[in-house]
Amino acid sequence: MVELDFGGIKETVITRNEFSVDKAKDILKKETIAVLGYGIQGRAQSLNMRDNGLCVIIGQDERFTKNWKQALEDGWVPGKTLFPLKEAAEKGTIKLYLLTDAAQKALWPVIKTTFKEGDALYFSHGFSIVYRDLTGVVPPENIDVILVAPKGSGTSVRRNFVAGSGINSSFAVHQDFTGRADDRVKAVGIAIGSGYLFPTTFEKEVYSDLTGERGVLMGALAGIMEAQYNCLRENGHSPSEAFNETVEELTQSLIRLVDQNGMDWMYNNCSETARIGALRWKERFRDCAKPLFDSLYELVASGEEVKIVLDKSAESNYAKKLAKELETMGNSEMWRAGRTVRSLRPDREPCGT
Repeated sequence: MVELDFGGIKETVITRNEFSVDKAKDILKKETIAVLGYGIQGRAQSLNMRDNGLCVIIGQDERFTKNWKQALEDGWVPGKTLFPLKEAAEKGTIKLYLLTDAAQKALWPVIKTTFKEGDALYFSHGFSIVYRDLTGVVPPENIDVILVAPKGSGTSVRRNFVAGSGINSSFAVHQDFTGRADDRVKAVGIAIGSGYLFPTTFEKEVYSDLTGERGVLMGALAGIMEAQYNCLRENGHSPSEAFNETVEELTQSLIRLVDQNGMDWMYNNCSETARIGALRWKERFRDCAKPLFDSLYELVASGEEVKIVLDKSAESNYAKKLAKELETMGNSEMWRAGRTVRSLRPDREPCGT
């Protein structure tokens, strides 16, 4: 373990230096790891574990043809390493429950019948356990319940693993029946290719995750981009100018400087005019946004946001409504401008490579 010092705040993390892949393989050598759901996270985590030499099988009902076909293309063999969901769950000693949150609720009555004493139930999100009153997911008492939550999309989990790096992940133990839950969760966390592992709880993971998705990572980012783009367009700026000043410069230049050495370093690599203005306006945006985040966190912690998710995803026409909302976003002037601007980047690589 490595102790980090955040200005006097101590935090202990797990890295691959002291908890190697070989150690993880030794801990998991007698386990059959059943990855239930071959979506974005399921695909990435299972491929990484397979590449690391673990015994991995996939549970994916064939009626979900897109994910089933993807599993076949990735080399999973029906009847050997690829099974219907319930059959894979029955075979697994560690069951990675990586279906969507709504699907976890819907299929729990099936999955809960497959547990044997000493099995482990693994999540990459605290949603189903923390909001058990809404999801009905209550594990039996004679199993381990663990969590590893990569702080990035499954696409990045796989891409970074192939590149030899990793996505940092949080980990937690909700229930330790066997006395081995801590070893199991750390071993799987390393085996899926985490850069390092930092401790959390199921509650903290889901509260931070739902807040982050609705906030800086997606909701707030998209909303503030739209606000600035629309402001510039309403004041006579061209689509190219508005998009470049709002999105392109951020994603292609500034955020990469933040990634390298932090926000202060990025500020120091911008003009004096930009630096002075940004420092002044940052306070205004922070003070304006803080009440929104307070309200958001309260709604997440109370379960109201979760109820909305479960209600909406259960609607019979949800998929069509979602597709329509995303189509509307993609066809807005700002993101149509984005497609044009991206097409003009020199030596560009397609997304996902």
